[in-house]
Amino acid sequence: MVARYERIADELRDEILSGAHPVGSQLPSEAELAERHGAARGTVRQAIAVLAAEGLVGSRQGARRIVLGRTRSQSFAELHSFAQWARANGYRYGGQVIAQRRRAARGPEPARLGSAQVLEVLRVRTLEGEPVLLERTVYAEWVAGAVEKLPADCESVTEALYESIGLVFAYGEHLIDAVPAGAQDARLLGVRRGSPLLRQRRTTTTHEGRPVETSDDRYRAGSVAFSIRNSIGANPLVRQAGDLRFGAGEHMFES
Repeated sequence: MVARYERIADELRDEILSGAHPVGSQLPSEAELAERHGAARGTVRQAIAVLAAEGLVGSRQGARRIVLGRTRSQSFAELHSFAQWARANGYRYGGQVIAQRRRAARGPEPARLGSAQVLEVLRVRTLEGEPVLLERTVYAEWVAGAVEKLPADCESVTEALYESIGLVFAYGEHLIDAVPAGAQDARLLGVRRGSPLLRQRRTTTTHEGRPVETSDDRYRAGSVAFSIRNSIGANPLVRQAGDLRFGAGEHMFES
């Protein structure tokens, strides 16, 4: 069942994309939206946070939310799964596990995940029926059993794990770079070997800081854009030799 804040976000998103709220205009206040939808202000605040994560609205100190644009992009401002982002933007999406196995943790995995044993999963994601993303995810041992119980074509692992064991993916660190497609990448994404892919490496934890997963996600060129929104008071984008590190903020990276 779709949560109430998601229904409110859907309606506001449609209004923004249709031009009912032009770029640069202010959204109605939280109080006005709460009255209009017969909802609590906290619910409205959640709905607006979804739009902010998509890069559609922003805010100024002491002011209402400002409409920033009408372009849909995947944002790091809030932690959303691929399925949550795709559904919020009205896309058809899917997923399929290609392979999974338990194995001993290696390299930096024991330190990152706090596990001697891990579950390694290779999953392909589709958007509008086309393969756009390969996820090579390594799960900590404490969550491996719950992941193994999910159907191979599970559309949203994030939501399924919340429903089954109450797991919330709360914090994520992301590294972005470009890599050439290897033989397996090329075959599963339908591109030529050596074609450029946008790689997102991430580590995700719970609210308590317990490591859940590390992942190497590779996007086919032209499939998605990422946005980071920042401000004069906070710039979480850190440039490092060989990679870009993100927390939240707005820069666009096209895959």
